[in-house]
Amino acid sequence: MSKFYFQIEGMTCTSCVTHIKETLEAIEGINRADVSYANASTVVDTSSSVNADDLIGAIEALGYTVQERHSQKAGCVSDKVATQESVASLHVAIIGSGSGAFACAIKAAEGGAHVTIIEGAEVIGGCCVNVGCVPSKILIRAAQLAEQQRNNPFKGLENHAPQLSRALLTQQQTARIEELRAAKYQNILESNPALSLVKGHARFKNTSTLIVSKPDGNEQEIIADRILIATGSTPSIPLIDGLASTPYWTSTEALFAEETPEHLIVIGSSVVSLEIAQAYRRLGSQVTVLARHTLLYAEDPLLGEKLTTFFEKEDIRILNHTQASSVDYDGKRFTLETNAGSFQSDRLLISTGRHANTSQLNLEAVGIKTERNGAITVNDRMETTVPNIYAAGDCSDMPQFVYVAAAAGSRAGVNMTGGDAKLDLSTMPTVIFTDPQVATVGLTEEQAKAQSINTDSRILDMENVPRALANFETDGFIKLVAEANTGRIIGAQILAHEGGEIIQSAALAIHNRMTVTDLADQLFPYLTMVEGLKLCAQTFNKDVKELSCCAG
Repeated sequence: MSKFYFQIEGMTCTSCVTHIKETLEAIEGINRADVSYANASTVVDTSSSVNADDLIGAIEALGYTVQERHSQKAGCVSDKVATQESVASLHVAIIGSGSGAFACAIKAAEGGAHVTIIEGAEVIGGCCVNVGCVPSKILIRAAQLAEQQRNNPFKGLENHAPQLSRALLTQQQTARIEELRAAKYQNILESNPALSLVKGHARFKNTSTLIVSKPDGNEQEIIADRILIATGSTPSIPLIDGLASTPYWTSTEALFAEETPEHLIVIGSSVVSLEIAQAYRRLGSQVTVLARHTLLYAEDPLLGEKLTTFFEKEDIRILNHTQASSVDYDGKRFTLETNAGSFQSDRLLISTGRHANTSQLNLEAVGIKTERNGAITVNDRMETTVPNIYAAGDCSDMPQFVYVAAAAGSRAGVNMTGGDAKLDLSTMPTVIFTDPQVATVGLTEEQAKAQSINTDSRILDMENVPRALANFETDGFIKLVAEANTGRIIGAQILAHEGGEIIQSAALAIHNRMTVTDLADQLFPYLTMVEGLKLCAQTFNKDVKELSCCAG
């Protein structure tokens, strides 16, 4: 294997890049040719049968002037030097400034590239820090503490009505968001000389050129060797008659409202809708949830069934298999007509999922494949169907979790600068921050069955976990799914207080191909919630009710 590095004079537009690349890659023995218009150069990866004169002749035949900068053979001492000089001239453009974008930017910069980040929003940082994970967890935690003041499980502590100021809570949310945005985004941007920011909305002109519409009305062309699309997602709004003309909430308005409504109707039955629904009930609102199917219908059915029971204990009204046909707003109250009757509320939250922000990127101009919902198709190296263009985060067809976006962006940055990093999602843990929390990893019984895997599973009620008993919080269960013939753990579904703190241990067990016996034999500290995993593993072979307190 050999690599050649050439300087090219005479390229007048980005079409020249395509002509040179196609010509070189048509030569027998050429594995790949990376051509940079911005740097007037090309890097050619070849088999040992190709020499520099062949390549120079092919490029000069197109009318360009060529000068060889380097050549290298696999294993030569000069490999590292040549590679470093090539990467140092690499220009990476990133559309978006969220966690996936910054993870890619940092890795690409570490690999020697210059990175331009393009952001059309007023602030950088994307969804998670600004309007997603951070503000929602602050609201959820505040609501949990309010509920504990109102209804705690200990006889020696007197319950009382919490004194709540949503305005002060919103101020605190905003202050923490600004603090984290500065520390995790703005400061990194300002302290890393390889990173630069361009404000404006980007769209593709061709495979190596972006047109940025800037706030002042001007346009700027940015030419790059590698491009990452990390434009995130936007709430999906269902087509309900009359809805568009009403002041409905999305999650953003719900998270930052300075007043608590008397009655909140929530349309949606998955992650965001359930977290916000319970938070508002605990903050003092009457809450009704309209579920098109059932709660968490895509998960193990027991999770949705039990969570519904716990929600109803808190007087959250759950209407399964219910859809709104029309919405009206009279200036004070919403009126919803549904297949289950008519309902009124003073606030309406629409939380029916999110769709990829890709419609304004002009993806059709470069032939990037997308799914029907606009999500960009990527492989496990974050590559799209177009060479040198990558995608990460909610705009791609990967799961919409911020830690997946960050992991994807990081790997894209590595691959852009010559590495080979892949993202394995087979042991991706998920957490829904209701109370009790829903946490899952690996396969459910149904998913395993669809893959023709015979399973054996056990369910441990949390009343068998000593820490849950000590906390007087025994709602929920831990379920482990194992391969029947080997006992290897392939999935875990948890509904428990602090279930999110348990699930990573299950993920590690699955990743390391542990059996239920392996897990049952591990030492778990007493009293901890995660000890429930060990106890559940032990139920495959014994009755845990007959064990002593430390489950040895």
